[in-house]
Amino acid sequence: MELLYMILISSVLTCVSLYYVFNNIHVAGGMKNVKLDLHPLPPGSTGWPIIGETLEYLSTGKKGVPENFVLDRINKYLSSAGNSCKVFKTSLLLQDMAVLCTAGGNKFLFSNEEKLVKSWWPAYLDKLIVGNSEKTLNITEESNRFRMILAPYLKPAGLQKYIGTMDSVTKKYLKYAFTLACKLMLDTEDPQLLGILQRLLKDLSSGFTALPIDLPGTTFNRAIRASRQLREEIEKIVVERRIKLSTASANSMVDKDGDHGDMLSSLLMETYSDGKQITESEIADKLYGVIVAGHDGLSSALTTIMMYLAELPQVYDTVFKEQMEIANSKAAEELLNWGDVQKMKYSWSVACEAMRLLPPSLGTFREATTDFVYEGHLIPKGMKLYWHPHSTHKNPECFPNPEKFDPSRFEGQGPPPFAFVPFGGGPRMCPGKEYARLKILVFMHNVVTKYKWDKVFPDEKFIWTPVLLPTKGLPIKLFPHNKSK
Repeated sequence: MELLYMILISSVLTCVSLYYVFNNIHVAGGMKNVKLDLHPLPPGSTGWPIIGETLEYLSTGKKGVPENFVLDRINKYLSSAGNSCKVFKTSLLLQDMAVLCTAGGNKFLFSNEEKLVKSWWPAYLDKLIVGNSEKTLNITEESNRFRMILAPYLKPAGLQKYIGTMDSVTKKYLKYAFTLACKLMLDTEDPQLLGILQRLLKDLSSGFTALPIDLPGTTFNRAIRASRQLREEIEKIVVERRIKLSTASANSMVDKDGDHGDMLSSLLMETYSDGKQITESEIADKLYGVIVAGHDGLSSALTTIMMYLAELPQVYDTVFKEQMEIANSKAAEELLNWGDVQKMKYSWSVACEAMRLLPPSLGTFREATTDFVYEGHLIPKGMKLYWHPHSTHKNPECFPNPEKFDPSRFEGQGPPPFAFVPFGGGPRMCPGKEYARLKILVFMHNVVTKYKWDKVFPDEKFIWTPVLLPTKGLPIKLFPHNKSK
């Protein structure tokens, strides 16, 4: 079906290509700032009209070597950049882009959010990401407002009281990332509802890597419908909770610590700084965003950790020793607490090293809001910018012998600033970073203290589509530990 649609629109793409070329010539000729004009654009090629170098970018991910797209171009443009390529030009997702290749580039982008650059995503993703409550608002301003409200619940102090819940859910469920997110964010463990939400999320996730053709029968169209239905289901939960809170007594809504109980109830009791109450639709849209954003990334991170622990028995043994010391200090049936998680230092170093070698995300985008010069190259207003974690994660200047799995990189002072960026950085850093850390460590504790495992396919690789996936699903053989240990 999608192939048929591609054939039907091929002639349209030809016309758009001609317009695209003309428009770029017109814009380039319209630049008036003579001082900025003295600086050249970054070295590089925009490839084919319309598609640019997108196919090659996707191809390296599907081959499991996404770093090659960046590293090959860094090497290619070394001579033209004076034996140092810190930025190059390409064309991805129908846009000319500057790719910043160093830890300094990451720092520059993250430090200039809302000054020289702003967040940007391809327009077609709005159909999957932007909710009804957000379409008539200034997205940046509204997002910042809600980040301020949501942030306390995703920081260490706000998450401490949920560690016991995380531990309890981990002991019960295998569909870990999604089930735990629904428990913490929506306070639901209803198997029937979880099944519906899981199916919708699966259809939605397929849309992020599908051709953006919104016609009946296409994967993208199915993803759009799943996005709408998923929001509706979440909003039903939010509305039901609002009604429950409105009929409850004031004392019953507050726990012994002065909190409103679960995260959803707390959000419903919050107001913006101007005193305006947050609507059910706004809360549903934001919780939708948190659940969707964290689902694939966290699942990918957990999968890579499982793979490395299977491949590296000496690393597994050290993690096992650390986790068993914690387990043996607990009474029977006692759940983990904040102090226990803080002792999992080596386990977190292992998780970080797994995310360095196989980052769940291949970076995000920005858009220049004004003309500026970076490393001697002009970045014109409107040009898109891209940071790629492998630019630094696989850079020997940041991580010596970068292909080696070495958790000690994260001990002591750790890697150079802005070199390890699986969660991004700056104002746009993933707000769920600490939430992800706790979920990963609680999962590692429960699985390592109960099992050892082997990969069914020893040579199985990972690919990016652009979501990080094992090529065969990473099936494993579990070996329970002797109960006497």
